[in-house]
Amino acid sequence: MELFTDWHTWPQAEPELRRLLPAATCDAVAGAVTFAVRFHGDQRRPTGAPYVEHLLEALEFLVRGAGVSDPDVLCAAVLHDVVEDTPCTIAGVRATFGDRVADMVDWVTKPEADAGADKRAVKEAYLKGLADAPDDAILVKLADRASNVQTLRNLRPQKQREYYAQTVAYIMPL
Repeated sequence: MELFTDWHTWPQAEPELRRLLPAATCDAVAGAVTFAVRFHGDQRRPTGAPYVEHLLEALEFLVRGAGVSDPDVLCAAVLHDVVEDTPCTIAGVRATFGDRVADMVDWVTKPEADAGADKRAVKEAYLKGLADAPDDAILVKLADRASNVQTLRNLRPQKQREYYAQTVAYIMPL
């Protein structure tokens, strides 16, 4: 199985992206990377890796692994966690990148559980709802999940089992 973990920074990713995609697409993705880095800042993944690596892995998965060249899908992949994990809002994504990108990001953003709500049930409802997502949003979710699965070995065994079970139950059918 090929892993998509070569693009750790934008300076590493950009030359290959520019070789594979039209300049306008690369420029759009560069704007999304700049936007995402501004919001994610120095955030780290649970593994300790800089957050931007996860975003670039999702991008790499779509470009190199799936042959996706749609600039909106690629921008949404880079931005897929910006609303969920930073103070950025869907309105902010919409104002900067337009309706289509914002709609994809909205589809893949897990809702926050209300006070007293069962977080697991909220997440499960979100995952079930992905079955109704448009194909382009599903591509973004698949890229996100593929990136996460590549580093699953770095998590506690119980977390690995839970994530694997969610992936089999909700993501693989997509």
